[in-house]
Amino acid sequence: MTLKQGKNNGRYQVISIDTELKLERRLEALGLTEGTLVTILNNDKKGSLTAKFRGTRFALGKCIADHIEVREAGA
Repeated sequence: MTLKQGKNNGRYQVISIDTELKLERRLEALGLTEGTLVTILNNDKKGSLTAKFRGTRFALGKCIADHIEVREAGA
């Protein structure tokens, strides 16, 4: 599933990021890499998604969130 398909307050683990290299490197610099745990704070399905990872809140556009493959993280 993609990050954009995730539910509010859901915890997910990043499996892969499939986007242009420049954007992928920027996300890595922010700490979003394979294996990172992400909590979705707000996903209204219309615009950007607000997520928290590595202790910081980020807003990710729908286009970016659609290219981040995740799986549900265990409790």
